[in-house]
Amino acid sequence: MPTSEDYEGQVPAWCPGCGNFQILSTIKQALVELGIEPWQVLVVSGIGQAGKLPHYIKCHTFNGLHGRTLPVATAAKLANHSLHVIAVAGDGDCYGEGGNHFLHAIRRNPNISLFVHNNQIYGLTKGQASPTTAEGTYTTIQPYGVLQEPMNPLAMAISQNCSFVARGFAGDQEYLKELMKAAITHRGFALLDILQPCVTFNKINTFKWYRDRVYRLGDDYDPSDRIKAFEKSLEWGDKIPNGIFYKYKRDIFEDRVPAIQEKPLVRQKFSLEETKHEIEKFY
Repeated sequence: MPTSEDYEGQVPAWCPGCGNFQILSTIKQALVELGIEPWQVLVVSGIGQAGKLPHYIKCHTFNGLHGRTLPVATAAKLANHSLHVIAVAGDGDCYGEGGNHFLHAIRRNPNISLFVHNNQIYGLTKGQASPTTAEGTYTTIQPYGVLQEPMNPLAMAISQNCSFVARGFAGDQEYLKELMKAAITHRGFALLDILQPCVTFNKINTFKWYRDRVYRLGDDYDPSDRIKAFEKSLEWGDKIPNGIFYKYKRDIFEDRVPAIQEKPLVRQKFSLEETKHEIEKFY
């Protein structure tokens, strides 16, 4: 059985008190409890404070371009179905620069997990507004306040029939761990939006601010009801629900690609002549 020490990476360079520390340790705990070894995991990221996470965990990792986390994660899963692929991104990285990839990943439904560190701010570039920053928030480059309504990633995902939609809070690690385990074991594209306080640049959405508002969805909540899930995703303010909002069984992308029906790319071997023949079919 793996241990948390097996996943020990470099020493994190996040600000003291950052919510990313809890997310990192919780990912390790979730993988250990699921009995998944480091060699069975690929963690993919883009750019940002969340994008640093692959450096701080010992497994297969890929740290790529800003907003391009999901294309790499999808390609890796198509190539090697046996890998547990976890994409990690910030709210700016995923919902801003990577917003188009986010939408089309939902459409394709690859069997991967997406953990979004949603701190409602751009942390790496020193505090600019992100797509999820509240309207009216003053930042370093929004001296008159944010002029747009914030994006609601959960509502968007549910409206597009994403097969797994959940939200957690970095300050509730035990519940977050269970949500991560559910996302990792889900067959399909699993979105887990994680409320992650930025102690340096976001002085509004603090740990206390969230603790005064977040609550867990109860056992009587039905995540199969898409309309109710959408309505619940709109709840934000004095009360903020956490948990699995929506689950729906859909065919995964890997099962619908003819070239990998019999075996994934990593298991396929072609001679030089066969490769030339395959290439020539397109010309």
